[in-house]
Amino acid sequence: MSTSAPALAEPEAAIPADAPDAPSRHAAVRRTFAVISHPDAGKSTLTEALALHTGAVTRAGHVKGKAGRAGVVSDWQEMEQQRGISISSAVLQLDHHGHVLNLVDTPGHADFSEDTYRVLAAVDCAIMLVDAARGMERQTRKLFDVCKHRGLPVLTVINKWDRPGREALELMDEVAQVTGMTPTPLTWPVGVAGDFRGVVDRRTGGYTRYTRTPGGATIAEQEHLSPEQALEREGETWTTAVEEAELLAVENGDHDEEGFLAGRTTPVLFAAAVLNFGVDHLLETLLEHAPAPGPRPDVAGAPRALDTGFSGQVFKIQSGTDRAHRDRVALVRVCSGHFERGTPLTVARTGRTLTTKHAQHLQGASRTSIEESWPGDVVGLVGAAGIEVGDTLHARGAVEYPPIPSFAPEHFVVARPADLSRSKQFHKGIAELDAEGVVQVLRSDLRGEQAPVLAAVGPLQLEVASHRMAGDFSCPIRTEPLSYSVARRTTREHVQALTQQRGTEVLERRDGDLLAVFTDVWRMNGVVRELPGVVLEPLVADTTG
Repeated sequence: MSTSAPALAEPEAAIPADAPDAPSRHAAVRRTFAVISHPDAGKSTLTEALALHTGAVTRAGHVKGKAGRAGVVSDWQEMEQQRGISISSAVLQLDHHGHVLNLVDTPGHADFSEDTYRVLAAVDCAIMLVDAARGMERQTRKLFDVCKHRGLPVLTVINKWDRPGREALELMDEVAQVTGMTPTPLTWPVGVAGDFRGVVDRRTGGYTRYTRTPGGATIAEQEHLSPEQALEREGETWTTAVEEAELLAVENGDHDEEGFLAGRTTPVLFAAAVLNFGVDHLLETLLEHAPAPGPRPDVAGAPRALDTGFSGQVFKIQSGTDRAHRDRVALVRVCSGHFERGTPLTVARTGRTLTTKHAQHLQGASRTSIEESWPGDVVGLVGAAGIEVGDTLHARGAVEYPPIPSFAPEHFVVARPADLSRSKQFHKGIAELDAEGVVQVLRSDLRGEQAPVLAAVGPLQLEVASHRMAGDFSCPIRTEPLSYSVARRTTREHVQALTQQRGTEVLERRDGDLLAVFTDVWRMNGVVRELPGVVLEPLVADTTG
């Protein structure tokens, strides 16, 4: 990292769209998407199934799998492997039928919603995974709201159809009621939940019949049958599936591409990811219907054309992927232009120059050095110091993208070093966790630098922070829980009045925002009554009402 101020950014002429290496040409064959779901809906298993079907792995792993199966490639952290949950983002780049699929896996645990939100700022489409037995659960609803807020098209996959669950038509009604979108199934299950035989392709009327493989570790065998052959093979079960599929057409349940991209409809597929049933249809749908990367608006709202100079946004900073070196990797979504390894980049926030000698693709914990990337790709910049989540990086042709907002924290602890002689390591570690977005670090003059407040959406985030401080920075910490559960953004003119209220404190975040924190919603409402005109603005995705 150079500390000298760079020369003024030179404008860069747009590359002609018909040029052989025009970024827009490369973007057209890319699909960048995330999978969102409630915990235990099968997100990591689906991720592994997609990797299997595209040839990225030869055998699929399963979080709670049988002996002899490998662990999922997207769950690489020690805590993930110990607990069988996803608590970090992972990036997989998959090649399929001449297309590049950039799958940004997200944490399934509700405590890591903020990490998922950052991922959703870096993708063009989301797959909403719904458990066939449990339907639209709280975390799924919350993440769908984030997709809606960001204007992301949503594909819906009803997973675990191999297990007993609810009726398919009932689930369609729930998706419509909860999301406000019209579900438009592309496939329809043959056999009730728990008796998954195959699917009707509603576009062709044909039948894809699945046969499970041992443990679901390899691609399921398939037969493609005509409607007549399906009727002969499945009898009344086929007839029921066809009648239900026809009913959907009467209720405007046919696919509408314009409505899908505008967020009015959601294509629906039925699957059993653990058996690799329905995964092939999902891949076909991504290639055919998911949007390719397009121009992204900058902070002024002006779209940045794909064929202009390189620009990208940091959506995640990850540490510990290489346990031998405890390195730091910034994950950058390429937004425009052509990324070439070694090209100096400017950090828009600071104006400082960043070298890109160590640029890599991350497949979970494994890495591959890259020479170039295109819009929609995710580049891992190893050892990138001095940059933060939300930073814009650019080559010639200055640009800055809107910052990625933070969630409203709901859990707060005071952190102190367990060993006061390790104060230097303590400050370094806390600053690093803050920049990575592991937790939000809040400070005040009253508490001082030796006792920052760690704030998080869920308690497991705080546990990860403690684990990282002890392991990565050799500085175990002691934490003292605070009774606050609600945070609102306020202004400096109201600080004195707010701090005089019981059950209330004002803390400052690294970005300069002042957060008023309260013991609960009732205390906050009481403060509002006592201080008419006080500024208390909700933060992103606030769940306290």
